[in-house]
Amino acid sequence: MTSTPRYQVHISSEGQLFLDNEPCIVPTGVDPSQVAVHILHIQAAGSGQPSLVHVRDERTASRFDMQVMPDGTTQPAESPKPPPPATDQPTDSLRERLIAAQDAARAHNLTTAIPEADDILQQLSSRHGETAPATLEAAQFRADLAYLNEDFAFATASWTWLALAWFDRLGPGKRRTQIAAQNAAEAWMRLPLHEARHLASDLVNMLVEVAAPERTAGIRTMITERLRPPAQQSPHAAL
Repeated sequence: MTSTPRYQVHISSEGQLFLDNEPCIVPTGVDPSQVAVHILHIQAAGSGQPSLVHVRDERTASRFDMQVMPDGTTQPAESPKPPPPATDQPTDSLRERLIAAQDAARAHNLTTAIPEADDILQQLSSRHGETAPATLEAAQFRADLAYLNEDFAFATASWTWLALAWFDRLGPGKRRTQIAAQNAAEAWMRLPLHEARHLASDLVNMLVEVAAPERTAGIRTMITERLRPPAQQSPHAAL
C-alpha cells in the first residue's frame, strides 16, 4: 500500500515560502500560507489523496501538521478524512498527465502546466460531460493555475461556474460549493476595477443562488461598494 506523501512547508519571518526546501513565488498581497494550500491542493486533486503537510511558520513561531484534501479543504492530520468514492474518474493516461501537469505547476512551470491542464479538461468534458466529478476536479485544478498565474479574471469566471456546478450536483451547504464561491469572490477582489465590472453581475448572482442571501450579504455589500463611483463610496468602505 502506498503511503500518503508528506510535504514540508516553511514560511520565514519575512514571509518567504518554501515547499520541500524549494522557494515558491508568492503574489503581492497574498498570504504565503494560502499559496501553499493552493499548491498542495493541486497535488491532492491530481492524486485523489490528501496531502499530509508539516508547517513551520516563523512569523508565529508555530509548528503543526495538517492535511490538504482533494476538494481544497484543510483539516488536522490527527483525524484523516477518507477520499471521496471514485466516480467518473479519469483514465490512467489522463491521470498520469494530470499528475505530470501538477508536478510542472509545483515546479513553477506554468507555461507547461496550463496548456496541459486545458487539454485534459477538454478531454474529460468530452468523455464524461462538463459537470462530471472528474471534470469538475480538473476544472478546479485549472482555476488554481489561473490564480497562481495571477490571471484573476479567468480564476473568477472559473470559480463562479464551479460554485454553480457543485451546487447543482451536490445541493446547498456543501464545502465544495462554499470553497468555490469564496475563491471566486477572492479572485474578483484582486481584479482591476475595469475588469471587475464585467464579472460582477455573474459573481453576485452566483453568491445569491448558492447560499442563503444573508450568508453572503457582507461580501455582496463590499462588491457593490467597490463598484460605486468614488464620490458615492462610504468613507469606511472596505475595498
